[in-house]
Amino acid sequence: MATRDKSIWILIVFILSGLVIGGLIGKLASNVPWLWWLSYEQQFGLESPIILDLSILKLTFGLMFQLNVASIIGMILAIFIYRKI
Repeated sequence: MATRDKSIWILIVFILSGLVIGGLIGKLASNVPWLWWLSYEQQFGLESPIILDLSILKLTFGLMFQLNVASIIGMILAIFIYRKI
């Protein structure tokens, strides 16, 4: 049971790493004319944050995702590498 939980966490780390590295590559590729399509991105999430005011404590919740083509390729590549390991 412990090995199954551990492998799920490793998979999550692989996927997040693929998203971050792919996003970075996508941002860098936006300056290269023939790689512009890697930087095409879509943004979704909460446009304005949700604020919870409890008089003595104010909490702000917000979440925004920016996915580009390179980050999706990075995520797919990370899953492929994880399955090979």
